[in-house]
Amino acid sequence: MSVWNYNITGYESPRFKIAEYLKKFAAVLLIVWLFKGYLGLEEYNSYMVYAIIALIFAFELLSVGKWFGVTLTGIIFALAKGAFWTSVFLYFGGWLGMPEDLHGLAGRAFAYSVVLAIAGLLIGKGEERHFQWKVEKKAYEFNGADFGDVKLEGTGKAYPVKFGRKRIGWVIDGNVTVEAETPLGKIRKALSSPVAVWGELKVGKKTNADEGFVETANSLINPDRLYKKAKGERVVDLGVIKVYEGEDFEYVKLPFIEVIDTPHGERVRVGPIHIHDGIAERPGGMLTIRELRNGFQLTKVGERLKVQTDEYSIEVDGERVIYRSGNESLSLGETVSLRSGDVSVSVGRGRAKIRIEDVVISARDGTVRIRTGGKAYTIENGDAYRLVVRKAKEIVEEQSAELIEGLGIDRTLLNRRVKELLDELTSYLG
Repeated sequence: MSVWNYNITGYESPRFKIAEYLKKFAAVLLIVWLFKGYLGLEEYNSYMVYAIIALIFAFELLSVGKWFGVTLTGIIFALAKGAFWTSVFLYFGGWLGMPEDLHGLAGRAFAYSVVLAIAGLLIGKGEERHFQWKVEKKAYEFNGADFGDVKLEGTGKAYPVKFGRKRIGWVIDGNVTVEAETPLGKIRKALSSPVAVWGELKVGKKTNADEGFVETANSLINPDRLYKKAKGERVVDLGVIKVYEGEDFEYVKLPFIEVIDTPHGERVRVGPIHIHDGIAERPGGMLTIRELRNGFQLTKVGERLKVQTDEYSIEVDGERVIYRSGNESLSLGETVSLRSGDVSVSVGRGRAKIRIEDVVISARDGTVRIRTGGKAYTIENGDAYRLVVRKAKEIVEEQSAELIEGLGIDRTLLNRRVKELLDELTSYLG
């Protein structure tokens, strides 16, 4: 069976590929023009300027319709953009050896860009547009997908999802199971059809489409329905709109706009303009697998992974893991902590603390402090300190397994472990 690889960027027609080549050629020609004196090309100065301007308009016009199809408004805006970049080139070219008569046309080019932009806005108001998420009546064989740490197993049919004219994802009808590797272990869940995939996907040959399924999927993929109850949602993925808000990391991607915010820096892209502050590496794409009927959603951004269900959420960033379910949370990393109501256990960075109801045991800098039954005790002993740190780690590891399985904290077991620890610590009291 032959297999093709479809990417969320969709099918790139030859026209768009030619536009990219022309853009690169224009950049090369611009560099040649800048060094024309050293290259002995002064006599071709005007010809190179004309060629660069022609290439600017060519790649802008050829790029029309990449997202929403070719429209009159799109063509006018492409001409406006071409005129604007031409005005910028002509204006700054005056200080770089451009002929004076051409440099003097910068103002006229800018005026054309403004007029064309206004015309595009006015004409655009009269154009009827239907920019919506649409599941196509086309089906392809689906036999699983491998995304590295995330895998989709099962068989069924994959239907392309388009926004405007651009393919941005797939909806799968079939028996599908998602599997993800995390530091806590393997997460595995059977998903209910239909399942949306906003990311790269391998599909097989074309097969018969189920029009009833397409109609159902189109009604379920509505953004208002998917995120209506999720005000302040930390992860939103609709193929063309991507938002990920994690621990010390934010990622937003819209058509022509991308924002990355990390503790190490920020990166903003608006069209061809890139702004950097510090170091903020691009995550290399965002993958989301979501049940359209239920609340399960798995999102992968670079090395980060987040799983959300109606009962819990798990966020993974390298070796750091944060699990939340109701008022219960588990954090694994440099510091390990477990919290549930009046119960908390934390250990890391040379210290440990256990709190359950009116009992508090803390260990730091070789000293153990105990508060229980309204009384306080202090033990300055290295062995006692190491005992508390070790027991705190064991308690977190023991409780985390059941927490991940959705069983919650076993208070009976936790009370027994704390009592055992208190009994052992009494031997260190004078």
